[in-house]
Amino acid sequence: MATQAFVDSVIKEIVQPGVDQLMALPYFTELRAGKLSTRRLQGWALQHYLHNHALLKGFALCMVKNGHEPELFKYFLYQLNEEQYHPDLAKKFGLAIGLEEEDFAKATPIFECLAHTSKTIHGMLLGAASENRASALVNETMVCRYSEEHIDALRKHYGLNDKAIQFFIVHAVADQEHTQMAADVIAKHANTERQQELVREAAQNMVRFKIAKFEGIYNSYA
Repeated sequence: MATQAFVDSVIKEIVQPGVDQLMALPYFTELRAGKLSTRRLQGWALQHYLHNHALLKGFALCMVKNGHEPELFKYFLYQLNEEQYHPDLAKKFGLAIGLEEEDFAKATPIFECLAHTSKTIHGMLLGAASENRASALVNETMVCRYSEEHIDALRKHYGLNDKAIQFFIVHAVADQEHTQMAADVIAKHANTERQQELVREAAQNMVRFKIAKFEGIYNSYA
């Protein structure tokens, strides 16, 4: 079993610096200043709506993959139940800022978001439990942080109420728990030196994919 010190080192050396890099992107510096265009916010809503649908299918497949391990099966069942309404919350935000239902029906993933989602599903299907949840550790930590950024900016600069930004309100709280759950799985299952190497590699890759995702949204929805 990995020690908590190992998980803490991954957070300190990889995850937190990645969060800092993400927050320094133009998407977030402009969001905080109230200068991020509505079109770029709409781009986030469309792309995350698609990503959330893919996550639901990934969690369902993880349940099948881990059907012989009751603890992991229950973990992924819990995650599926937690995420089942999140595509609707992303859509609710998008509709509140001017998108139409048809926009979501016609949406396709841009290259960087497709890469990010593909890496996420790759870890779910082909990675060991600890490698899989290393990606989640990065994603959940980043979503928690950027949800806080969106809540503050969308209330202050864009005049949106809590109903419109429910996605971010939910994730600012729930992903704190999800982050800890991912850390617990890593601590329990990264029990060899090789698995710990894969955890670090998965976390490093996910940081890059996540940053590229927001750069892609910013550039594609200019």
